[in-house]
Amino acid sequence: MVTPLSDDVWWYDLSGVNAYLVDDAGTLTLVDAGMPWHGNALVAGVREAGFELRDLDRVLLTHYDLDHVGGLSAFDGVDLTIYVGVADAPYVTGTDKPPLTNHKGTLQRLTRRLVSTPSNPVESVADGDTVGSFTVYHTPGHTPGHVCYVSEALSTAFLGDLLRENRGVLSASPWLRSYDTGAVTRSLRELMDRVPPFEVAAMGHGVPFKKGGSGRVAELAATV
Repeated sequence: MVTPLSDDVWWYDLSGVNAYLVDDAGTLTLVDAGMPWHGNALVAGVREAGFELRDLDRVLLTHYDLDHVGGLSAFDGVDLTIYVGVADAPYVTGTDKPPLTNHKGTLQRLTRRLVSTPSNPVESVADGDTVGSFTVYHTPGHTPGHVCYVSEALSTAFLGDLLRENRGVLSASPWLRSYDTGAVTRSLRELMDRVPPFEVAAMGHGVPFKKGGSGRVAELAATV
């Protein structure tokens, strides 16, 4: 159900989309929450990694999309906090709707009925904020509020859908799945100019890299 990437990071391969579990110096953290039907798998993975559901302290969302927030309802009633980028937070809380003026926003609006509003508190995060050992990097383009979470202590970067992996090859988020591919390119380049080196590169789709992650992502940033 879950595959270790390091001593403190586990990968959920949810058949087309990824989520991750992290022991952040004793604070159990889920990164992204898959599709609505992935809730049971997410809960089972917590136990497989040696924890109980009550141990889960927070969920870090890289962005609002059906395949990253769909499983949040599995944690209703658990004492935890959900973190998400400022511009995407209203979509998670249901206080605003994605725009119909953008092709990606229209897709999000159409799939919105499949997403439940979480009962847990939701806190918005901005560029430069910290959550535990993670630094937040605002990386818009795939969505307006897309963020990456990078922990120097864990040598791990959670990159969401800023990029994806396919058969060992990395590519930036494509037009069909993005609000603005120009912003994706800028975000990717700026991120790699700012972050410390990291080993684990954990993206939202594809197989994460356990070693040499920042070097691989830097290679992509230099070519887009």
